[in-house]
Amino acid sequence: MVHRDKIIKGRRLATANDQTPVTFLDGNETYRLDDLGFLHYANVSVGTPALSFLVALDTGSDLFWLPCDCTRCVQGLRTSDNQMIEFSIYTPNTSSTSSKVPCNNSLCEQQRQCSSPQSDCPYQVLYLSNGTSSTGVLVEDVLHLTTDEDKTRAVQANITLGCGQVQTGSFLNGAAPNGVFGLGLDNISVPSILAKENIAPNSFSMCFGRDGVGRITFGDRGSSDQGETPFNLRLQHPTYNVSLTQINVGGNTADLEFNAIFDSGTSFTYLNDPAYTLISESFNNLATENRHTSSNSSDLPFEYCYDLSANQSSFKYPVVNLTMKGGDYFFVNDPIVVISLQAGDVYCLGVVKSDNVDIIGQNFMTGYRIVFDREKMVLGWIPSDCYDKETSNTLPLKPSTAFPPAVAVNPEATAGNNNGTNNSRAPPSITYPSTHLKTLFYTFTLALIPFFALI
Repeated sequence: MVHRDKIIKGRRLATANDQTPVTFLDGNETYRLDDLGFLHYANVSVGTPALSFLVALDTGSDLFWLPCDCTRCVQGLRTSDNQMIEFSIYTPNTSSTSSKVPCNNSLCEQQRQCSSPQSDCPYQVLYLSNGTSSTGVLVEDVLHLTTDEDKTRAVQANITLGCGQVQTGSFLNGAAPNGVFGLGLDNISVPSILAKENIAPNSFSMCFGRDGVGRITFGDRGSSDQGETPFNLRLQHPTYNVSLTQINVGGNTADLEFNAIFDSGTSFTYLNDPAYTLISESFNNLATENRHTSSNSSDLPFEYCYDLSANQSSFKYPVVNLTMKGGDYFFVNDPIVVISLQAGDVYCLGVVKSDNVDIIGQNFMTGYRIVFDREKMVLGWIPSDCYDKETSNTLPLKPSTAFPPAVAVNPEATAGNNNGTNNSRAPPSITYPSTHLKTLFYTFTLALIPFFALI
């Protein structure tokens, strides 16, 4: 009886300490928005009374900042379909739950720039996109959340955010004009604060649907059947960096070990050599359409593009698969980008040559629920259409439009020859709508390796 009593009490204690996953007050739904740089966005509610902001979700940076008492920021924009959108601008003085963060706070990293311990803590976040930054002061306020379950209840989290008084670069001409929601590993990020305050477990997930609709859940630890690989943590500026060991293009596997950051704040994938040359040249050798060579496309960031005929409704391209450290496979569902040019449509391998850091961008995450488990320090992934949990969320912009289906084909498997492949769990072909990009698009290299810099 004593043993049974201990078990019952243990179960009660576990239930009492069990944390429920949470998400944003307006719902867990996210959208990839063409009009705003092809990043995933969500509505977040901050302050008292609550104001709603349309923020880009960025696993490549740490600070959550909003345009605030601006001297340089975007007040609103007109979309491609002539819809006028006005953005909320955060003002600490109008929120009854807001307070300035003093320089002697442990989260203030710019104390050397302070005139006194009690003065307002300054911040500046610099991004690798040319001339892109946010500058201001740190404040504390309430982030309005809700439990991510059938019986929802309101949750208020006291968080630290940036009052972004001056924005530059991409924030003024297309991407993330209404704020960036940093999801990184630093103590100042919202996932870190939610875990520290025991509001949610120290893990979160993002789902990236093929139709541009996604999900975000704080406290999601993933599932036992997901693929996993460990994070490679650095002492300074830790990121969601993992190791890859193989690249498979069209059924041909090559051993190549390199590190890459899983960054939702980068629209497409950036690779250094030798990984870039290996994946792009292997793709080019197996592509069936003619390679695009027009000088009019000099502004395209992609080097390997292929012409589509005027009446072409579908096309085939080689599959791209990755092997992560530990041996689990990561099958790339959406490696290509379809772009409309004046001369006609082309499709491109959605990989850009990098000269500094390897990044697995949002396009390679399409079709997966990605779990950023900061307790186990692993990255998890499992295929998902992102509709397993339905919620309501209204965003002022439309998600991505669709292009006629493309078919991903493994040429070796089609020919009945699987020699040398390592993708026995992959289907031989995949059919799905690809994103239809516009002729002119924004500088989308957002938030690659952000860091706090001296003001």
